[in-house]
Amino acid sequence: MRTRAARTVDLLVVFALFTAGTGAVTACGSEKARGGTQVRDADPAPASKARARQVADAWDGSKAAEVWAKGYYPMSEVVQLPENAFRNGDDKLAYGARNLVLRGELPATSQKDGQVKWESGGSLTLPLMGAREAFATVAGGSTNEPHLTVTGVKLGEMSLVTSRGPATVPAWLFALEGYDTPLKRVALSPSKLPEAPIKPAGEVPTDELAPLGRMIGVAGDGRTVTVVATHGACDDGPAVDVLETGGSVVLSASVVGTKDGPCTHQLLAEEVTVKLGRPVGDRLLLDAFTGRPVPYEKNRLSADQS
Repeated sequence: MRTRAARTVDLLVVFALFTAGTGAVTACGSEKARGGTQVRDADPAPASKARARQVADAWDGSKAAEVWAKGYYPMSEVVQLPENAFRNGDDKLAYGARNLVLRGELPATSQKDGQVKWESGGSLTLPLMGAREAFATVAGGSTNEPHLTVTGVKLGEMSLVTSRGPATVPAWLFALEGYDTPLKRVALSPSKLPEAPIKPAGEVPTDELAPLGRMIGVAGDGRTVTVVATHGACDDGPAVDVLETGGSVVLSASVVGTKDGPCTHQLLAEEVTVKLGRPVGDRLLLDAFTGRPVPYEKNRLSADQS
């Protein structure tokens, strides 16, 4: 295979970037998602398959899984745009550049805590994020034209998907000039991630195993997961295999079609959609390489917001 040593070095750089700041086996995935399209392929490499089982076994029934099951971890956008946003290209650019201008004062509140209330039952009390902190997460651009004008701010609620299913959470509602409905921002921070019960994979060729970038989302039926996987300029792109257990879904990324010879050091990202044998439910979505939950992060101006 092409320059495995160089690819391993690139892999470790990718891993550093992605990790900074953030039961019985029921099915073994041979359904390999490549380049955003489901294709039937051969089973994953034995080393990759073994690693996925190690990760699943480490998490299933572990203390870390117990902590995760009791925590609040958003799996959908913590910022929700007004209905029919945006009115025009300038407003879209303003939001993308975080050019929000506040008309008036941000409200103070004596409320110190807020509750996550799950649709399936149960709740969790967490520290409430103040209006100023919440505003800073959506604003902070140069405020030059074009910009959006915030005409009022109040505490309310919004719904989102979490690792424990749909939930209602406190949210700061920012009224925008020219819009009938507010921009909403969740007023809670996620729970602290538990320490993974297994270490990262270490140095392995990317055609066997590579770290995932992030998760974009889970389909409404819970059977389809979209993630971002990375690859280089001299290969055929990324692939993602899946191993499903009673307590987890382990995703193993790799690079296919690597070629011999020199290659430029480029890191390319591509969305890959993976179909599961059954809905994710409350199972953990894990990255086989890192041994950690796949971080959720959506593009600021994603396709469904355009």
